[in-house]
Amino acid sequence: MTSTPAPWTHQPVEVGLVGAGPWARAMHARMLAAGPETRLAAVWARRPEAAQQTAAPYGAHVAASFDDLLDRCEAVAFAVPPAVQAELAPLAAKQGKAVLLEKPLGPDLTAAQRVADAVADAGVVSQLVLTKRYHPTTRAFLDTARTVDVTGARSCYLHGAFLGGDFATGWRLEHGALLDLGPHLLDLLDAAVGPITHIRGAGDPRRWIELTCEHANGAVSQASLSGAVDVPRVLTRVELFGARTPVVYDTAELDHEECWPILRHDFATAVRTRTPTEVDARRGLYLQTLIEQARPE
Repeated sequence: MTSTPAPWTHQPVEVGLVGAGPWARAMHARMLAAGPETRLAAVWARRPEAAQQTAAPYGAHVAASFDDLLDRCEAVAFAVPPAVQAELAPLAAKQGKAVLLEKPLGPDLTAAQRVADAVADAGVVSQLVLTKRYHPTTRAFLDTARTVDVTGARSCYLHGAFLGGDFATGWRLEHGALLDLGPHLLDLLDAAVGPITHIRGAGDPRRWIELTCEHANGAVSQASLSGAVDVPRVLTRVELFGARTPVVYDTAELDHEECWPILRHDFATAVRTRTPTEVDARRGLYLQTLIEQARPE
């Protein structure tokens, strides 16, 4: 699988950005404005001054309202808390806009179902920002994993961002690592090992949660999640075990800047060709279903 997007020959996709927080500024706005596949057409946020700060470096329009944003774009990217995304994404889909969605789809399964249903009913393109899925190393790992007979797997996604800083936000502190980090790691395990048929969790998602997954092929995997531990660097690791030498995926040496051109190209290609993406709203709903099953009793 190539790591270099093909030359872009279509008109740039006009994208409106909802949100103007740290992640919107650091990734979404910068990525969408870089092109050539997309153009940052407008930014809307509930804090106009933040929207202005996010839009100004790229000459994007500062939308006066969400409806104003919809009038100025053909696709909408969301960089807002899950509850806000679940409220606004269905409205964008009903207006025929392609949607670039953050994970999780919503704060709970009911909200996620509404988003996925709205996307399906409207027949619009959707894509999830499952960041690591767009790195060439991840794609090479998944290609290799599909050739391996996996007996068991263990994995982790650990960091200390919830201890303080820009990402110690209300919804993350309330729901913890299962809702925030869970979609990333469960997506990787499901794609690498095989469909997850049963999952159970133990622990406190706001401190540390341990997941045990049973897969359709009989394999069993473990996943450790925490956003509240003091570690020198983010630890994201998946190890696959079987009759052969283990296959190991580790993000320690990954440059996440390599993800953004691929993510942007994949989304724009899907919009221009009206081709469903592999990691779409249906995938997001599936992951949210697993998260709901994994909540400790």
